[in-house]
Amino acid sequence: MYKAAILGATGVVGQEFILALQNHPWFSITRLAASERSAGKLYHEALQDKNGSTRWYCAGAPNKNIQNMLVEDASKMDMSNIDVVFTAVESEEAKHLEPRFAAHKPVITTASAFRYEEDVPIMIPGINSAHSALIKKQRDRGWKGFIVPGPNCTTVGLAASLKPIQDSFGLNQVIMTSMQAVSGAGRDGGVLALDITDNVIPYIPREEEKVQRETKKILGTLTDGHITPLDLAISCICTRVNVRDAHLEMVFVSTKKPCTPDEVKRAMIEYGRRISDQGWPSAPKELIVVLDDPFRPQPRVDRDTYDGMAVVVGRIEQATALENGIKYVVLSHNLKLGAAKGAVLIGEQLVKEGYIKES
Repeated sequence: MYKAAILGATGVVGQEFILALQNHPWFSITRLAASERSAGKLYHEALQDKNGSTRWYCAGAPNKNIQNMLVEDASKMDMSNIDVVFTAVESEEAKHLEPRFAAHKPVITTASAFRYEEDVPIMIPGINSAHSALIKKQRDRGWKGFIVPGPNCTTVGLAASLKPIQDSFGLNQVIMTSMQAVSGAGRDGGVLALDITDNVIPYIPREEEKVQRETKKILGTLTDGHITPLDLAISCICTRVNVRDAHLEMVFVSTKKPCTPDEVKRAMIEYGRRISDQGWPSAPKELIVVLDDPFRPQPRVDRDTYDGMAVVVGRIEQATALENGIKYVVLSHNLKLGAAKGAVLIGEQLVKEGYIKES
């Protein structure tokens, strides 16, 4: 068993890490850390608000051993008894915390703080697995460990669904509009109920820039220790809608080679089945699931496909306004594949590749 620490363990993504790891066949949760406010408390005590209510937001619950673990101060926690660190802290905090741990240990993160560094890959196992080789460049920083982030939760469904199209037909242009769940805004200081009820919020700060930049990096080419981003014209509009979990995206693609909707469907299905051959415990049987029902995918119906680890695609059709145009709808779970459980999947790939070792 690889000994895992979770930083930011009391937040919603940290809670998803608990659920993803507490019964994991490879990783054992040995340390929990959060802010100074929670430090020194047992985990179940740290989840209590000032009124005594439990701030647990996820389906499922922590087991008794986890509930009775002591929460440490993330800024002061030592590196003993740790093989890998999973972090669910905010990006500003990650800028300071994650290098401190990466100097000694592997760090896998949901934060954006290091996504755009030249020696840091943005990983989606099964989509750009080969980019893990970039980890070796981080030794030039003097680190014994490394930092590997997953992508923005909105990027996951888009980049994963584009990969088989890129490989089979090439990509010229991508236009995407997202309809994103309120859980993506966070529980503290997120979207208020009165903001989102009977409403759509047409702007999410910095989201569109992240999706555009990350998609090109993920779909780029690693050569001689450097990722060359994909040469792709991409434009997004990201909106917030009154849905609890899962992001729905409408995608329009102009391909280099002409293709039919049936050819795109076959490419997605064949590509999506490859991930099941890797031996990663959290991997779905199909990373990309294609549905024929024109009323699918829907967040409430499809977000938990393969326990939220699948990208679900529907309505693959010709887009006549674009040259070699294809359009489709894609859904992915923002808190599972798009956050904690996707990060655990990264950890599983890195274990198999020997980047994470038992101490």
